[in-house]
Amino acid sequence: MPPGAGTRVAVVTTGDECPPPYAKRMYFGGVDLAWGSRNPTGVAVVDADGRLVRVTAVRDDADILAALAPYVEGDCLVGFDAPLVVTNPTGQRPAETALNRDFRRFEAGAHPANTGKPEFAGGPRAARLANALRLDLDPLSPARRRAIEVYPHAATVALLRLPRTLKYKAKPGRDLPQLKAELLRLMDGLEGLARAAVPLDVAAHPQWAELRRQVADAQRKCDLRRAEDPVDAIVCAYVALYVERCPTDVTIYGDVATGYIVTPALPSDLAPLRSARVAGRPVRARR
Repeated sequence: MPPGAGTRVAVVTTGDECPPPYAKRMYFGGVDLAWGSRNPTGVAVVDADGRLVRVTAVRDDADILAALAPYVEGDCLVGFDAPLVVTNPTGQRPAETALNRDFRRFEAGAHPANTGKPEFAGGPRAARLANALRLDLDPLSPARRRAIEVYPHAATVALLRLPRTLKYKAKPGRDLPQLKAELLRLMDGLEGLARAAVPLDVAAHPQWAELRRQVADAQRKCDLRRAEDPVDAIVCAYVALYVERCPTDVTIYGDVATGYIVTPALPSDLAPLRSARVAGRPVRARR
């Protein structure tokens, strides 16, 4: 099926069909971009062998560009957890409609993006950053230096075979022990990718141990947030690596004209979490 507004591009394969590690030098960046410049943005970089080489949290655009600059001079692919293309004045993009059709039942639906929202009125922040780095925004481009939009919630459902998203984001009704346990589950899952067909090696990086310590020792929700953004950025960087290594095992929702999201393909045999019963009444998992 050719790519178009609201369409999907996906050829599902197994991880065993992914190509062997690259001999060439290439870096894969991940940016968990904050909605505003006052909030922290996570930035991570992995190399072509999946080794974590940089992970940090910064605040303004200049610091984001500086953190990525050493790794995007040559071949690179940067995954932004933020819209790169937004053209619709209201509602949601065709990409979000299509992704939600697949992932909503796993509680991994995407929030709508449109130019009527203040954060997109002057163009997406992620696009400005990608353009400043002179990265090609077309997910189907053969360019050596590219950027794509990714979505960690959908990616972790697919990569870690989760029946629902992990609840490590601070929301009403979620207490500190729950948030801490769920974030540690995510970190355990990322460490487990060391044994995947496309390996990710985070444990050897000293900052990873520090992130785990921050989560384990967190006394307040804001303590977890300081670790959450860098961890999400690592997910974004790994998705970029996965897209490059396994291009036939990813789904592109939408297109470059109306906006798109790239994610590892949802396994056809993965089932969402069913309703649990408490005191005889069905209780659905909370987002």
